[in-house]
Amino acid sequence: MGSFISNYIVIVSLAGILNVLLAFLAYFRRTDFQGTKAFVAIAITSAIYIFGYAVELSSGSLEEIRFWTKIEYIGLPFISPADLILVLYFVGLDKLLNRITLPLLFVIPAISCLLALTNDYHHLLYREMYLHPDAPFPTAEIVMGPWYIVHGSYTFGCLCAGGCIILAKWNSMKHNYKWQMLTLLVGIILPSAASLAYLFGLSPYGMDPVPVVMSVTSTLYIIAIWSRGMLTAAPIARESLFGHLSDGVLVLDLFERLVDYNPAAEQLIHGLNASCIGKPLAPLLEKSSPETLNFILNTDASATAENQVEWKVGEKTYHYLLRCTPLRNNGGRFIGRIVKLTDVTEQTLLQRKLHLMATKDSLTEIYNRGYWMDKARQALASCKESGEPLAVILLDVDHFKSINDRYGHDTGDEALRHIVAICSSLVTEEKPFGRYGGEEFVICLPGTNLDQAGQVAEAIRECIAASPFVAASQQVQITASFGVADHHYGDTLEEMLGAADKALYRSKNGGRNQVYLARSKIPVNKETSSNH
Repeated sequence: MGSFISNYIVIVSLAGILNVLLAFLAYFRRTDFQGTKAFVAIAITSAIYIFGYAVELSSGSLEEIRFWTKIEYIGLPFISPADLILVLYFVGLDKLLNRITLPLLFVIPAISCLLALTNDYHHLLYREMYLHPDAPFPTAEIVMGPWYIVHGSYTFGCLCAGGCIILAKWNSMKHNYKWQMLTLLVGIILPSAASLAYLFGLSPYGMDPVPVVMSVTSTLYIIAIWSRGMLTAAPIARESLFGHLSDGVLVLDLFERLVDYNPAAEQLIHGLNASCIGKPLAPLLEKSSPETLNFILNTDASATAENQVEWKVGEKTYHYLLRCTPLRNNGGRFIGRIVKLTDVTEQTLLQRKLHLMATKDSLTEIYNRGYWMDKARQALASCKESGEPLAVILLDVDHFKSINDRYGHDTGDEALRHIVAICSSLVTEEKPFGRYGGEEFVICLPGTNLDQAGQVAEAIRECIAASPFVAASQQVQITASFGVADHHYGDTLEEMLGAADKALYRSKNGGRNQVYLARSKIPVNKETSSNH
């Protein structure tokens, strides 16, 4: 029997050590979940009770047993109400805990503790305590006093209430939390069953089996905290706040670990599931949306920030408005943040379509006249400020009406797109290019003087003339006439365009398929030849 009691004491002591470990683990992994305080209280009071009982088992006299029983009651009465508080936090009923109800939960445990310490004077908790006559080692038998019944009823009442609340919430419970809640339920049921076995005299030699059972429940708690995010996850009542939102919602702690998420986020983020709770967010978003991850990691976590990001799902690209909002506890301390992803794909595509309608010509997909004028005015103002030159080119497709009449309007449209393709290949993006109207096009050349602009126009003219396009199974020759002016011919864009238009008029009157500068009465190609 000596080895039996020794082994029993070792197991009980192990349970005490596990509870001390639990207290430290819960404390240092705490986040915004207020129930963590209750969990730490459970672990500490359980450790006091368990270590007290371990020393009681090693006692050699009734006096020593009485002393360590008093030590046990410093922790024992407070475990069950702390369990109930933890459950209330997890299921979102913590609103029931206020400045009045919270202290009331500990009135009876406090009285039990006081009566245990002073039992020798009133015997309200134990009427009598004596050594078990048949036990091969010193162990105590008790005769219950009136307060013991009150204490026991209150203890079982708290545990029963906690278990019933968990079962009542089970069906409505989010899948993410069922492992945590099952652990809590086991942590209530097993000690309760062991305690009942002790009260009904089913344990050997009247020994208390609860501390041994606690070694099992403590191990389960450690596993739940370490691998399942228990005490990192927010209470399941959070689902009632955003569980049915169409927006994806992520809740992060101070270390960018995932605290909670809603079903919309689970559908959006590949690999997001209950096992991700309590783990860093980065591995989840590295593949789905690096842009989102980069924004979250590089913005001030204590300030609200917004950004629109792209999110690729398979071959489709979605657009989301990403909003990061600081999360603070009741005391105002920053404890994490909420990331909300709102699908704005439809609005974004509509805005892009409206932007295209406002800026681009629908046929040729280059700037329309109004937007080109805005871009050219901006370029002119910038060049004036920096002292750089600026020129404009007007070009008109020669005999365009005859193309429409002979081949049809569809071929005429192809001719315009053909002209645009050639011009776009010879003009860089920073030089605004637009459709001025009908078959007339306009190019703005910031940083370019009149002669340089004439050379650009001549290069375009030559390329157009040398590049017929196919229509109705035959090649169609197409040419264009050009007029060029620069900032010397007007302070405003309109004045410059007027000068370029006059040069274009001379080009058309001079035989078409030519480039005329605003200053010259002969085409650029002939002007260049005469200079040589």
